[in-house]
Amino acid sequence: MANSMRSGGGKYYAVGDYMVGRQIGSGSFSTVWHARHRVHGTEVAIKEIVTARLNLKLQESLKSEIFILKKINHPNIIRLHDMIEEPDKLYIILEYCKGGDLSMYIQQHVGRIPEVTAKHFMQQLAAGLKVLRENNLIHRDLKPQNLLLSTDDENSVLKIADFGFARSLQPRGLAETLCGSPLYMAPEIMQLQKYDAKADLWSVGAIQFQLVTGKTPFTGNNQIQLLQNIMKSTELQFPPDAENLSPDCMDLCRKLLRRNPVERLTFEEFFNHPYLSQRQPHDSVRNKQSERAVDDFPFPERNPEEGSQEDCLPFSLDDDSSRASSAPIL
Repeated sequence: MANSMRSGGGKYYAVGDYMVGRQIGSGSFSTVWHARHRVHGTEVAIKEIVTARLNLKLQESLKSEIFILKKINHPNIIRLHDMIEEPDKLYIILEYCKGGDLSMYIQQHVGRIPEVTAKHFMQQLAAGLKVLRENNLIHRDLKPQNLLLSTDDENSVLKIADFGFARSLQPRGLAETLCGSPLYMAPEIMQLQKYDAKADLWSVGAIQFQLVTGKTPFTGNNQIQLLQNIMKSTELQFPPDAENLSPDCMDLCRKLLRRNPVERLTFEEFFNHPYLSQRQPHDSVRNKQSERAVDDFPFPERNPEEGSQEDCLPFSLDDDSSRASSAPIL
């Protein structure tokens, strides 16, 4: 429960065992706060959601997102520490990432970052994506803004976040909901076709391309023009100043960004691609550090009677639907 308190003449707020600090984000139905555990000082991010204003569709999607975060415990997936529910609010206590998101990192480095750093981030994205596939999950909104960084340097641990569009999808299963972010959205989704988990691999290719070139692979003034530019392209074009990229890097981009999902890399081929299999210096040290970093809290237990969410409607805390429900989230 959120309580207002005073200390030394100042006013501060507590949510459970956490002292709430500055605001670090906001949406139509949520606010994200930086906070610290009042006893051991662990930094966290608290997402305060006004559940009383969520319609049934958004509530179901929120339940699905929480279910996934409870289920997955991996250094490259954002960690759920705790949840606190009130009659009209839900506080989700998440791992705090000091480095912001990958989009901010790209902007701070004037668009283009060294290939060795891009490879470091891509290897971690692949590790996180691998655990999602092992659990038959598809993310459906992979983009730099949804990839958080533990620090703001090249040694940062990358963490996949924002599972609002994610759903369970068996190996031969197909989805059909239009969702995601156009610049990183697979063409089969934009064409309103049924699609499989390979749609995530297109998004990964777009992220990889942007990391090493500073630009998204395809652009357009609107979604229709963007799709037209994708469909008329016969071969992925790299900027003239990208001539120093390694052959493996360019090969991975081309094979991930194939329009036809049948011709696109499989997940197994992606995980075993030479570009990703080349070990980075100090990888073993990074992995050990990231494993220790997520052991500060016991992982929330999942009710074994809960079934997998076989279908999930699109979810955004900025959804403009006004049909609210008072049903409890948890």
